[in-house]
Amino acid sequence: MPIITSSNVAQAIVKLVAADALPALMGNLVMGNLVNRDYEPVLAQAGDTINIPVPPTLVANNITEGGTVQLQSPNLGSAQIVLNTHAEATFQIPDVTKVIAAPDLLRLYMQPAVVALAEKIESDLLAAYSQFTANSPVGTPGAPLTEAAIDAAETALFNAKTPAGQPKYLVVSSDAYSQLRQIPRFSEYHTAGDAGLRAIVEGTVGKIKDFFVFRSQFVSKTGSAPATTNNLAFTKSALGLAVRRLNQPLPGTGAIAEFAELGNFGLRVLMSYQPNTLAQQFTVDVLYGIGVLRNSHGVQVKS
Repeated sequence: MPIITSSNVAQAIVKLVAADALPALMGNLVMGNLVNRDYEPVLAQAGDTINIPVPPTLVANNITEGGTVQLQSPNLGSAQIVLNTHAEATFQIPDVTKVIAAPDLLRLYMQPAVVALAEKIESDLLAAYSQFTANSPVGTPGAPLTEAAIDAAETALFNAKTPAGQPKYLVVSSDAYSQLRQIPRFSEYHTAGDAGLRAIVEGTVGKIKDFFVFRSQFVSKTGSAPATTNNLAFTKSALGLAVRRLNQPLPGTGAIAEFAELGNFGLRVLMSYQPNTLAQQFTVDVLYGIGVLRNSHGVQVKS
């Protein structure tokens, strides 16, 4: 049986906190769970550039009898994502032993830190709407979101040759989501069946015009009243979220780190002692970058 020491007890505390952090973070993400996530457990620093491979384009050749194949030399595309965001949330626990003895109390401390990181990631992902310039924006700024605008967004993605089997997503603000729930053809049982009933009773839109519809409090708004709401229609291949590991603290500095990794995502949990406050300090942090992978696979939807 291993000998119990202050060192391995401290490491066990950090592991417990890390194990509780990542599932909570994933549960608070909307955009973060829809985009292409690229994660490798390799060490990186803020400012590093990640090259994400993009499939090349090939053409079909009509080969005649006795003819030869047409050799193509496609270049594998690459989208660059800069790890330019090191987000952290820090809190202190005066009596860490009491918290470890009561897991619910630990979650009470951890949840605000996790939510803060999730909100930062969501805001950054939705702020990337302006980078989708291959397709013309649809909808009318400052006006309610209409069925015609959604139809135009789906048509634009179809014309951009997005794969038929790849789900399409529409992430909108709370106001735009409310407007969608009031489109008669989608919110009545006699026109939309069970989907219309769910929109009325449960308040969920579900799917419209081949889009899975989600709402977020962090959809970007620009301009003065009436402000322009910058909703986003896209496929998973349109936007990338690259996450990399952060370094361990230097040995002997009094800080202990543990990594939590799940589903192409990872974060670091640091614990250190603060003598000025006589408390244990916890920092939950993540290093990531965001970039457009396929410009034509995203459409700005204005309302």
